[in-house]
Amino acid sequence: MSVAIDSASGKGASLESETINHLHNRVSVRKYASDPVSTEIIDAVLSASFRAPTSSNIQAYSVVVVRDQDTKDKLSVLTGNQKHVAITPVFLAICADLTGMEGALARHGHDMEDNNLEIGLVSTIDASLVGMSAYLAADSLGLHGLMIGGVRNDVKAVAKVLGLPRRVYCVFGMCLGWPAETPQQKPRMPFENMVHHEKYDTTKRDAQLDAYDRELADHYRSSGKDTTDASWTDDIDNKFSEPRRENLRSGLKDLGFDFR
Repeated sequence: MSVAIDSASGKGASLESETINHLHNRVSVRKYASDPVSTEIIDAVLSASFRAPTSSNIQAYSVVVVRDQDTKDKLSVLTGNQKHVAITPVFLAICADLTGMEGALARHGHDMEDNNLEIGLVSTIDASLVGMSAYLAADSLGLHGLMIGGVRNDVKAVAKVLGLPRRVYCVFGMCLGWPAETPQQKPRMPFENMVHHEKYDTTKRDAQLDAYDRELADHYRSSGKDTTDASWTDDIDNKFSEPRRENLRSGLKDLGFDFR
């Protein structure tokens, strides 16, 4: 571990380690080399990721490893015609999985028919922790990819394609492969506006949005992408001013996640 010193302030601006540097350099990769990704590598990545924290040791997650081209093609369509889902060497379906809990309760004369919001959240968070751990483990080996939230466009159709039983749903997908092209890293919101000490500082929001709009607009224009001056806030408004995935709650309920 080493410490980088900020010459302006004289304080330790950052601690450096292999893991920290991997995260600081992370980008979403959508183009992959033709080199195969071995089962041994994927098994090593997933084995490490299953050591992620899990609430009350319930381990409410599972992963479907997809290599079959027909399956990837179907998932590509269901996720909004994302072509990188079709071309990725490996697609990981990161799932919230309550079947283990259901089996445990059944052995003691109980069931999960009255499962509530807490159980749905816990299993979703468990799956998310595993997914990010898998991404980081893969990155440490030189694999890159991106997360695919589009699997929630139609959770029941995705479950059918993946053969998921009741009490299992795909929280998000992950493309993984050896990168053929690495994009320029997109800036994040200013650190000082994202971190609050002791209590939340509500005065930061407008300055944070103004600064990020400008920085993201500069980033997109430098790479030849057209955007507005209010780059981020315009994009967020265009995408989220109307409700999205309005069938998600009913679809999840049909799959055994009530979220009441």
